[in-house]
Amino acid sequence: MTEIISVRFSERGKAYFFDPAGIDVQKGEMVVVETAKGLEYGECVRGNHQVEDEAVVQPLRPVIRIATETDNRSAAAGKEKEKEAFDYCRDKIAELGLEMKLVSVEYGFEGNKILFFFTSDGRVDFRELVKDLAGRFRARIELRQIGVRDEAKMLGGLGVCGKQFCCSQFLHEFHPVSIKMAKTQGLSLNPTKISGTCGRLMCCLKYEEVAYEDLVKKAPKIGAFVETPYGKGSVININLLRGLAKVRLEDGNDTTLKAFTFEELDILGGKGRRAEYITARDEGRLEEAGFTPSPPSPPPNINRALDNLNVTTSYSSPASSNPAASGGVSHNQSEKKQQNWRKNKPTNKQNDKHHGHKSEQFSEEGTSSSHPAPLEGAKKKKPHYKRKKNKNKNNQQ
Repeated sequence: MTEIISVRFSERGKAYFFDPAGIDVQKGEMVVVETAKGLEYGECVRGNHQVEDEAVVQPLRPVIRIATETDNRSAAAGKEKEKEAFDYCRDKIAELGLEMKLVSVEYGFEGNKILFFFTSDGRVDFRELVKDLAGRFRARIELRQIGVRDEAKMLGGLGVCGKQFCCSQFLHEFHPVSIKMAKTQGLSLNPTKISGTCGRLMCCLKYEEVAYEDLVKKAPKIGAFVETPYGKGSVININLLRGLAKVRLEDGNDTTLKAFTFEELDILGGKGRRAEYITARDEGRLEEAGFTPSPPSPPPNINRALDNLNVTTSYSSPASSNPAASGGVSHNQSEKKQQNWRKNKPTNKQNDKHHGHKSEQFSEEGTSSSHPAPLEGAKKKKPHYKRKKNKNKNNQQ
């Protein structure tokens, strides 16, 4: 075990291990430590604690001292110089017409080095810019090109979830993110929906990747031919988080979709195996093809459904439509009336004799007519074809 302290040099930076060198450092105290760049001023984010030897990268740099008032004033003066250097460098970039974007400036604690961070789509010839900056600040100038993810980490902001960027809050190291992670989690492959503000794939796709990979191993693939408690069928949809699969059954008269857990399904194969099953089922050789015939599901009871709906069909006269007036006509009596009506139905020749007044004769139980009989003394109207002829004769005269 090795005793260390954790020190961070910027608000969104990574914490590094340092040797306390016998100094008891508390969390939140400012310290001056030795680094490969010289002396640096940083904040202790975790005091003295023990870690495994394998977690320490040698050589372990020591802590020089706990920051004094002079060190604090020197660090504050460096922050003010950073603003001045940022404005001057940005104006020079615009003056020289360089295709680069200045992101941030860091001033060394000892004041002998200034580090400029910028982004660019390609290589930039900034030799003239370095000469102007060195002549203006009389210090060692270093320009470092960074990516768009590092830019988002330095500038900060809010993501599509409404919270601060993970990279500027707690994610100190970037992990590779691929489009395969979005496919595994069943997300939309629209780049605008799975990309962050920086334009790259969101870092949070990595968080649940391990859990989804474990679920995918247990789940059947879409289109797989499976055996279910209700028979064989094909998987058409998967819900990984709930552990359910929707199956379209191939046996019986049941065409509805049923949901089963992954443990209830026995994978028989893919689409090719399903085609073999359908062929063997049609030819009646399931056992020869290696399939176990499933018990057929009972057909739907249509009579019971009609009884539930109380659907009855009856043809009766207006007088018999009212059960109270006719004394209550039963269903069997209405069927007898229909049979008698079909037997005594008048032919077309009989209908012609009535000059368009068709009559429908029933049994002795009742009669009905599509055209009611005219009243006594009423004038009989001529048929429509005769009325037209008379009208034409009057017009000719």
